[in-house]
Amino acid sequence: MDQRTELSEFLRSRRARLRPEDVGLAHYGGRRRVPGLRREELAQLAGVSVAYYTRLEQGHGENVSTAVLDAISGALRLGEAEREHLARLVRPVRRRGYTATKPQVLRPELQHLMDAMETVPAYVVGRWLDVLGWNRAATALIGDFGAMPAEQRNLAWQTFRNPALREVFVDWPGKAADIVAALRLSAGRYPNDPRLGALYEELCATSEDFRRLWDTHNVSEKGHCAKDMRHPVVGPLTLNHEAFRLPSDPDQTLCTYHAEPGSASAEALRLLTTGALQSA
Repeated sequence: MDQRTELSEFLRSRRARLRPEDVGLAHYGGRRRVPGLRREELAQLAGVSVAYYTRLEQGHGENVSTAVLDAISGALRLGEAEREHLARLVRPVRRRGYTATKPQVLRPELQHLMDAMETVPAYVVGRWLDVLGWNRAATALIGDFGAMPAEQRNLAWQTFRNPALREVFVDWPGKAADIVAALRLSAGRYPNDPRLGALYEELCATSEDFRRLWDTHNVSEKGHCAKDMRHPVVGPLTLNHEAFRLPSDPDQTLCTYHAEPGSASAEALRLLTTGALQSA
């Protein structure tokens, strides 16, 4: 990714989603030539000159102070993940002695932990949502990662290229949006990683949904949420999804699914996962 272009497009997309009335500015009606806030309105809210903000939105963020960046983030109503993303676009982290494309390896102890979670579907994803490890319960719930070619063992690839997975998630559009937002957040951390480039090019070439969502410039990182699912064997499920970023390797995230105790979904998940164990 070109950092200057990404910075420019991200700021424009965040400005476009705000209306004057959203931020306490008077709106006198009539047709506005641009969607959302004008540059001068955003500059006013952030307490900077229009020329200064315009230069930043054109991709020139080399000398922006932390205070000014905070003011602009506040004016744009950015969330925590969006603030991090903006800061990285303005001041990319220079990594010494570290190659972003270095293969990620799952610690054996973490695989043993997932294996012990017999009735809790669990898997670990890396920086580009590559699935690095999983347990039998995850295979029963989502699919057989072990049978997939390595380049397809990726949540983004599966979300946009696997029709079966589209049927599993009731709110597939929401799931797809979350996947792309997570990818964009990682792209800000590692903008020059060839793995992202290859994944991005394939999904852009094969999925109009992916292209549309990528162009929104949304970034987010969900730690937990509820998911409604349709499983071909046990039927409808409402599961709680939890994601834990690993302190020893922040580029790896442990993801789990569980149901409310005593619920119909809990019984369905028990039947699904115990059946997977018995057939193993």
